[in-house]
Formats: sequence, C-alpha cells, structure tokens
Amino acid sequence: MSKRHGVLGLLCVVSVITFLDRLAIPMAESGIRGDLHLTPDQWGWVLSSYVLANALFEIPSGALGDSHGQRRELTRITVWWSAFTALTAWCRTFWQMASARFLFGVGAAGAYPNAAGVISRWFPKKEHAQAQGFVWGSSRLGGALAPLLLVPLERRFGWHAIFWVLGGVGLAWSAVWWAWFRDEPAEMPGISTAELAEIRAGQLAHGTARGGIPWRQLFALPQLWLIVLAYFCYAWGSWFYFGWFPTWLVRGAGFSVAQMGIFASFPFVMGFIGNLIGGAVSERMVVRYGRRRTYRWITGVCLTVGGGLLLGMSEAHSHTAIIVLATLGFGVMDLMLPSAWAMCMSLGGRFGGTATGMMNTAGNLGGWLCTVLFGYVVGATGDYNLPLRAVAVMVLVAAVLFSRIDCTKGLADESA
Repeated sequence: MSKRHGVLGLLCVVSVITFLDRLAIPMAESGIRGDLHLTPDQWGWVLSSYVLANALFEIPSGALGDSHGQRRELTRITVWWSAFTALTAWCRTFWQMASARFLFGVGAAGAYPNAAGVISRWFPKKEHAQAQGFVWGSSRLGGALAPLLLVPLERRFGWHAIFWVLGGVGLAWSAVWWAWFRDEPAEMPGISTAELAEIRAGQLAHGTARGGIPWRQLFALPQLWLIVLAYFCYAWGSWFYFGWFPTWLVRGAGFSVAQMGIFASFPFVMGFIGNLIGGAVSERMVVRYGRRRTYRWITGVCLTVGGGLLLGMSEAHSHTAIIVLATLGFGVMDLMLPSAWAMCMSLGGRFGGTATGMMNTAGNLGGWLCTVLFGYVVGATGDYNLPLRAVAVMVLVAAVLFSRIDCTKGLADESA
C-alpha cells in the first residue's frame, strides 16, 4: 500500500470519529433532556452551540494548518475536542451543556479544512475529488454507526457513558497521527521515489511549500464568495440531519426511540455510498468535461433533487415513505459533496485549507441559524414540518448558486 493511501486511511478514521462525536448529543437527546428538563428552544441552543463555535474558529484553524502544518493542527484539534467530549458527561445544567458543546466546537473547528490541506499536499490534483469522497463518505459511516452504537450504549449504561468512551477513542487517534504522519511526503520514512514523483507530478505548478496566507487575494475572488454563499444555503439541509433529524423522527413523525435507533442510520449509509460514488464519478467526468462543467452539473443537479425530496418528506405520513425519502434525500445531497470541496480546493490552490475553511465557516453559520430557528419554530407552533420546508427551500437556493460557480477562476489558475 502506498503511503498516501495510509494517510487517507487515517483521515477516514478521524472522519468517522468526528461524526460519532457530533451526533452523540442528538442520539442521547431523550436522556439528556429528561435529566436537564430542556425545552425545544433550549435544545436548539445546545445543538447549535457546537455549530456556532465551529463557524467562528474554522478559518483560523484552516489557516494554521496551511501555515504551520496539518500534523500539529490535527493533533491539537483531536485532543481538544476529545477532552470536551469527555467533559460533557459531567454537565448538569443547560448552561453547562451549552458551554461544553461550544468549547467542543472551538476545538473541532478546522478538522475538514485541515484534511483538505493534507489531501492537497499528499495527492495529485486529479485524485482530490475521489480522496474527498472517501473522507466525507467516512463521516457518513460515522453518522450511520452513531444510532446503532450510541443508542444501545445509552440505554444500557446511561448517556454519560457515551461521552467518556468517545473521548478516549479520539485521544487514541491523535497519538497515532502525531507519531506516524509527516506534513510533507518527502519527510515520510519509507516512502518510495516512485510515489514521490507521482505526487509531485500531479501537484500545482507553484509548489507546496508552506508560507503566509494571501488573504487579500483570497478575499478578492468573486467565485470564492459565491461558493461561500452556496455552502451557507446547502448546510441547512445537512445540519438538519446532523441535529434535528433524530428528534424529528420521534416527536414529528411518530417513530419510537427504538425505531429511531435503527432508521436514523439509513440516510448516513446512503450518504456513505453517495460520497464514494460522487468522488469516483467526479474524477471521471473531469477528464471528459473539465472541472468547471463537471462540478457545476453535479452540485446543481444533486441539490435540486435533494431539496425536492426534503419537501416530499415534509408532506409524507407513511413511515416507509418517510424513511425512503429521508434516505434518498441525504444520499443525493452527499453525492455532490466531493465535487463541492474539490471545487473550493481548486479556487484556493495551495491554500485549499484556508479556502475550504472559509466555505465551511459559512456552512456552519447556516447550520447554526437553521438549528436555532428550527427549535424556536417548533416551540412556537408545535409543527416539526414547517421548519423542514424552509430547509428544503434553502437547499434549492444552493442548487442555483452552485450551478453558477466557475472553479477555474481561482488562485491556482490566476497564478499559472
């Protein structure tokens, strides 16, 4: 096995862990809300505290990785978030829980932009979308495992045990990453000359050395701001699944907690498949149609279909129809994710970690706003489907915006 595939394997493992940790709170909703006596709007703030912190610290963390290396930054990120994951188990009030989740988000910010930075250094450009497909597919595998593993764990040992176990798992990964990974392929012990030549031949013409972040040039890219806005709108759809979806199944669609523990995994299984297919299809289409047309088509079409499926889900009454629509909706939206991230990496060039940090910051802000407003709408109306329809509309807006992005007008192309 090549060294870069070993690197990708470790990124996939931490992506699984990341989503297990993210979804621990919604999976433990019944136990936490029962013990802490939280209202729907308070629960919305608990869910969104992580998202807000992640948004605020996403760009600084991505920039630190680009400037000083992802080995150190991903180690810091994982140690921090694992510590606050474990500390969540000791929370006894609303404010403690919201604060712990906020601090968890401060630490976790930048995980995916730094993974993108690793991919940009370690993989030829033609492999970027497929590598992103594996990383994001692994996140969905973590999402699929969360209800299957964490709901039974909570029912047997209580919700506190979830956070102690996950904290230990994250610390173990960070130790392995620090001991084995190197920022530059040439620094990796045992890497072959042939693999180094393959990586370098497929890199951007201006090299991969670290340095200062060209903030002025990045901020002057209209296409980067367009993808930032598009990702803000898209993230309403993804963060509905990350936060409110388990609660919606039980309190809005009439599923039991036991049923939720099974069916809540289905969209993430489809997301896993969608990311792998999306990465492979994107790579092949780029060769035939070019980056601009490929990424526009895949993102625009997938989000249009995904938004329509969410609207259908909000009107469905049959449990079977709900699960089918929910599963397909998330899977189709995720099929476009490798293309969206490869699109942003293309705009950022060597500073793909910073560029994707900007995009993901907007996504987290969209997710935060969606998560908070969802709780207030439910608290005011008692209707779980009304905010879901608003989520669907935002996804459709994202489809239009993504279809207008020209990823060839970025730093890499302007400096060529």
